[in-house]
Amino acid sequence: MKHHVLIVDDDKDHVESIADLLQLRGYEVEVAYSGEEALELFRAHEPDVTVMDVKLPGMNGVETFFQFRKLRPEAQVIMMTGLSVDQLIARAVEGGAAGVLHKPFAMTDLLISLSQVRSGGFLLVANHEPEFAEATAEYLNANGYRTTVAPGGQDIVGQARSGKVDCLMLAGMPLLSGLEAFLTLREKGCSLATIIVSPYEHEAPEWLAAEKILIKPFDPALLVGAVKSALELRRVQAA
Repeated sequence: MKHHVLIVDDDKDHVESIADLLQLRGYEVEVAYSGEEALELFRAHEPDVTVMDVKLPGMNGVETFFQFRKLRPEAQVIMMTGLSVDQLIARAVEGGAAGVLHKPFAMTDLLISLSQVRSGGFLLVANHEPEFAEATAEYLNANGYRTTVAPGGQDIVGQARSGKVDCLMLAGMPLLSGLEAFLTLREKGCSLATIIVSPYEHEAPEWLAAEKILIKPFDPALLVGAVKSALELRRVQAA
């Protein structure tokens, strides 16, 4: 799966050099030269990561970052700055910016930063228990993962096949609906890393194809470990 990066800077030469490098590395890239333009692209295309300069004409990079967060609280943004100390940067970091690159920076530094940001992955939590789903999403977000919830397990297959999901978590769902979605995805060739959360030790033999089965109640740290292991296994298999 290609990762979608939005680059925002009013220095067109700098934008083009970054875009060329990332495209050569297999990233899908879009560019913007102002905060307002970036916001339009962010709304329309939901990039995985945004690399954005602090100093922009009109709405500055930090203001744009906070607008991103209003639209998507899990938005991943790496800030760029030519200043060694900047109150705007401090605000962005306090607000949850994924990293800071100080200009001029080596392209290897950019690649490392992008690798660290997307190391978490994007999880789809399919759940019939809203409170559990919300708590699970908050915990995973706090540990560097991005999440979305399929309320009541609605449209699991459609969301899972969108190309944006790295890991599927089936939790608190009726056996048949969860198993049906799981097997449908396998039949359609969508073999996502999958974690099952269940109150029972044994449900259906088909679940054994999942990367991990967690039995409720469990230590939340086990959830993070299970997600990390599942994603790492899939990356190794895809390499």
